[in-house]
Amino acid sequence: MSGNGAQVCPVCGVKILKIIGGDRVLFSAGPPGTRAMLWARVCKYTDKPGCINRDQEAIGSVQPQDYYQSES
Repeated sequence: MSGNGAQVCPVCGVKILKIIGGDRVLFSAGPPGTRAMLWARVCKYTDKPGCINRDQEAIGSVQPQDYYQSES
């Protein structure tokens, strides 16, 4: 992890910022999200070593809205 509190996944290239209130995931397109959103959309589909989003405690519970983004 770098000094600014950010991690970059070597597998998918997403950036995870450590902020007060919970980690913030910066996707390459669309609004920021959570580790649960990242897990639901990317991480659970890859078996590549090096993924930085494998800690179930950090991910938390995955809800249906984590899979889909509203169109509003």
